[in-house]
Amino acid sequence: MQSDETIMVTGGAGFIGSHIVERLAVTGSRVVVLDDLSTGSMANISGSLAAGRVVVHETDVRSRDMHEIFAEEHPDVVLHLAAQLDVRVSVQDPMLDADINILGTLNLLECARETGVRKVVVASSGGCVYGEARTLPIRESFRGRPRSPYGISKRVLHQYLEFYREVHGLRYAVLALSNVYGPRQNPHGEAGVVAIFLRAMLENHETTIFGDGSQTRDFVYVDDVAEAFIRSIGRAEGVMNIGTGTQTSVIELWRRCAEVVGYSRDPVFAPERSGELQANALDWSRAAQVLGWRPSWSATEGIRATASFFRDSREEAAVSVG
Repeated sequence: MQSDETIMVTGGAGFIGSHIVERLAVTGSRVVVLDDLSTGSMANISGSLAAGRVVVHETDVRSRDMHEIFAEEHPDVVLHLAAQLDVRVSVQDPMLDADINILGTLNLLECARETGVRKVVVASSGGCVYGEARTLPIRESFRGRPRSPYGISKRVLHQYLEFYREVHGLRYAVLALSNVYGPRQNPHGEAGVVAIFLRAMLENHETTIFGDGSQTRDFVYVDDVAEAFIRSIGRAEGVMNIGTGTQTSVIELWRRCAEVVGYSRDPVFAPERSGELQANALDWSRAAQVLGWRPSWSATEGIRATASFFRDSREEAAVSVG
């Protein structure tokens, strides 16, 4: 990555995007944030804005305004994280999911093609695009069957990106992310079980586990994910898994969160949710080879840092109200 490049981050005011913007803001690169602020927040990037060389456009990736913004800003690289992320929403409204995730991304790719963007890096799902696998951790070569419209939409994008590379010469990388967690994650949404557990536990509220808790996930800390995106700007091509390769059951995750917070109540169990996987973990060896990347945060370190963020946020909110 060159310090004089312009890097565009869609969804840059969101959970993962804001951590990427924060890192880019201190590299000397010019950063352009695109976010409709439907789930993101300007508060997430307030520190980055203060550092300078960061501009924000409040817009939807499906909007015609995108063409004007690209023509004005002329990004060299686009990191594309704006998306409809909720598996349950995709099941209930697959047309909305496709409109945002497929047509919105195609709108972005057309803008990139028209303005000479040299590379696009797209965030994908390292669970939903693969579906259930008999052998874990999953490698990028696995050709499973997505179980939700969200997974289908993300899988289709891999093929569109290959088309744009072959026909238009637009370089691309796809980072297939496992379950990302960390500070700034929305604790009120359907995704992000670490944030949901920790926020409820800190407030001594009831916590809910869907299913029996035996389902496993690969939890990767947001700082490690941001590092992967930064590294992908210059060196990556094709699809790379970003995860830890380790399975952690939801009930074990619940226990770790409860231990860190000092939560003593029992969980409530509810029926499992449609479209979700029973087990998942990602083989990250290709990212190690291509990017020189490896996960560096342990689960305990990550959960403690995330709990500290939510604890501090509660205290700040209490002070402001008082």
